[in-house]
Amino acid sequence: MDHAALLAMAHTLHRAGLFGDDRSYSTGEILSALGAAPRHHWIVRRWLAALTREGMLRSEAGEHHGLRPVSRPELAAAMRNLEAGRRGMGYPAAMGRFFQTALRSLPHLVRDEISLQSLLFPGGETGTAQGNYRDNLVSRHLNALAATAVATASWARDAQGRLRVLEIGAGVGATTELVLDALAHVPLDYLFTDVSGFFLDAARERFGHVPGMRYALLDINAGMSAQLSSARSSSARLSSARLSSAQCGGEAPFDIVLAANVLHNARHTGRTLASLRDLLAPGGTLVLLESCIEHHLVSTSMHFLMSPRAEEPLTGFADLREGQDRVFLTRAEWLRQLAAVGFRDVRVRPDPDDPLAAAGQYVFSAVRGEGAHRPDPGSLLAAAAERLPLHLALREIQSVDALPGPDPGMATSPCRRPGAR
Repeated sequence: MDHAALLAMAHTLHRAGLFGDDRSYSTGEILSALGAAPRHHWIVRRWLAALTREGMLRSEAGEHHGLRPVSRPELAAAMRNLEAGRRGMGYPAAMGRFFQTALRSLPHLVRDEISLQSLLFPGGETGTAQGNYRDNLVSRHLNALAATAVATASWARDAQGRLRVLEIGAGVGATTELVLDALAHVPLDYLFTDVSGFFLDAARERFGHVPGMRYALLDINAGMSAQLSSARSSSARLSSARLSSAQCGGEAPFDIVLAANVLHNARHTGRTLASLRDLLAPGGTLVLLESCIEHHLVSTSMHFLMSPRAEEPLTGFADLREGQDRVFLTRAEWLRQLAAVGFRDVRVRPDPDDPLAAAGQYVFSAVRGEGAHRPDPGSLLAAAAERLPLHLALREIQSVDALPGPDPGMATSPCRRPGAR
């Protein structure tokens, strides 16, 4: 499946009139020849890096040359093999059609002439997207692992009142379905959230029979505590209007926070994890499902969903991924980020020797740690502003419980790690 994606990348570049001679092309020239929309430039840069790593392109100092030609029969054979891979992975036929349509539509996708949403949700239907997030071998296994992690966390709490669950970025409800099955005999206060009202409407229809379900819009990059401030006191059939910031008062009300295939969209992973930690009750559990490998097929399909929206800045991520043209954190990076904001008892599934670990997707569960009293970042910023010259003014302070140690093989002094600022 990844091989078909690589050939489609190369074919798209050739169709744009590139690499038909012996000359070198700069990244800027390639972007211009493709007519790439600015918000998708990072995806094209990923293609160039992937083709170089796989030996199909030669790149030095921002110049690229020698792209291997791809014939139509070779590409057609790769498409047939992609279909065989689709069947082997247990994807439904609709998902196979989606992958093939996306690969054939790369010139139009990169120019923003069509949107990936129109391919993934044809006619407003969610069946194709469910094939990606639910109806395949890896997703079924991982959603079951996430449901088990949530059920285990529910057993560990004091059995008083309803189990308070917040699911963020719930989307088509692929993980929700198995989680609700696992909690079938537990009294629930379950808040299903997403950034899109489209998914909330579909969830109301699908899970309307489940007692204790509520629904709310939630953007993980826009101050979650303020958005959720009135959610707990709202009715069980909360409208999809965006929540006000009136009533939370710093309360950390949730026993479990579930985030499946969404936190990679956070512009700053550490800040978002810290916000989720503060939404949990003492001893509460965070359950994450995340991809940790950037497969080539994703770079020619789902990555188009992750480009900045038209109204957003093109600066990309502001955390450890800054300037790297990547979306997903590695397994080790997630472990360090969770530790840095005070989570403990972190567990990861599947195990590294599990055959499905090759898919590069993992379920992380972690318990909110109770560290020492945290200083107020606002007070520290005010004090720093009074004492520091203007050119050293701090823009933000984050309070964490611990700092991760240096990576193996890096400089022994944590202050001298490459790229430290």
